[in-house]
Parts: sequence; C-alpha cells; structure tokens
Amino acid sequence: MSSTQKIETPLRDRILAEPDLILDDRDLMHALITANERAMGSNIVDLRGLAMERLESRLDRLEDTHRSVIAAAYENLAGTNQVHRAILAMLDPVTFEDFLANLGSEVSQILRVDCLRLVLETRQSAEEPAIKRLSNVLSSAEEGFVRDYLTMGRGGQTRQVTLRQIQSGDSRVHGDKYADIRSEACLRLNFGAGRLPGMLVMGAEDPHQFTPQQGADLLEFFAGVFERTMRRWLA
Repeated sequence: MSSTQKIETPLRDRILAEPDLILDDRDLMHALITANERAMGSNIVDLRGLAMERLESRLDRLEDTHRSVIAAAYENLAGTNQVHRAILAMLDPVTFEDFLANLGSEVSQILRVDCLRLVLETRQSAEEPAIKRLSNVLSSAEEGFVRDYLTMGRGGQTRQVTLRQIQSGDSRVHGDKYADIRSEACLRLNFGAGRLPGMLVMGAEDPHQFTPQQGADLLEFFAGVFERTMRRWLA
C-alpha cells in the first residue's frame, strides 16, 4: 500500500480543471519547486530551477523599472499641468502692479514655493516708489548683479534656469524669508535690446525641492512666457 498522501477529490478536480490557478501564483510555484528539489536529494543540481530563479530576478527588475517609468510619467504630467495653471494665473491681471502682486500670491501657491520674487537690475541708485510698494515680490539691484548671483561671483556663462541647494538665502533675492530658504530655482530673464536683465527666483524651505539633477524644461518654458509678458509691460 502506498504511503503517499492523496489530495482531496474536490481540490484535485479543481486543480485539474484550472491549472493556471497554480501557475499564476508565484508562492505556490515556489513551494512546488522547493518540494521537488527536496525529493531529488542534495546531490542533484536542478538547472531548470536555477534558470527560473534568474528569470524571476530579471522579471522583478523589469517590474521595478516599469513602475519607475510610470511614476516619472505621472510626475512629469503633474508638473506640466502645474506650470500651465501658473501661467494662466499669471496672465489674468490687467495692470502691471496686479501682475506683480499676483506672483507672490496665486502664482507662488500654484507652484508650491515658499517665495517667488522678481529681481530687476537698475542703473538708478534710489528705489522707485513702485518697488517699495511691492517689496514683498519685487526688488532692485545694481547692474551686473544677476550674473554675479547666478555664478556666485565666479563669472562665466549662465544658463537660463539654475537649480541649486543653498545654506541660506539672500535678503535682496528672497526678501524676509531669506533665512529659511534651502533651495532655489533662478530664472534668468532677457527683456530685449537696450534693457538690463532680470531674474525670477523661486525659493523653497525644502532643500530637495530644487536640485541640479532635476530637469529644467518646464521652468525654461515658464521663463520664456514670463519674459514675453514683461516685455509688453515694459514697452
């Protein structure tokens, strides 16, 4: 008489009718392969089992890559929608002062930054009244300030968008929140021939919100729209 245990008839019939239930269950397949290896003994190498383990490892890596790609795609889509909404909000005001004030309120909230300020280079030594009224979002600086700030005083070429982490902000750039800023996105602005450049700065208390490893395509697009809008106001 055989001592092999029999599977109960209803369970056996179901397995025979739907074998895919076992084939699709990774834990069950692992248990069956392990049982088969024990039955063969320790002196036999199951090459098929080794091959399956390697294939499973590769499949796991592919699934991780797939999830990372999907997550990056959703993040890019969310970032695109965020920038588009900020641009639409930026274009709503009908006066220049409302346009600037809107940057520090609705636009900065949409972009989820802790401060958003515009720095304009000027040849005048004294601040104009408009700059004082909008000091929470607007500041003036001497000629050459933008290049020096972007290059940290080293000179050389500057990119349109600079993303970096900082130890502490600059009060001329980040205003009253300068001490809490740990990362920034600096958008260099060209207002056309005969005009001094400017800089739009997004500051964040999170040191990882803006880093050099991040892509800058969306912020370059935002800077381009901002430049063209400012040119119309300055005309």
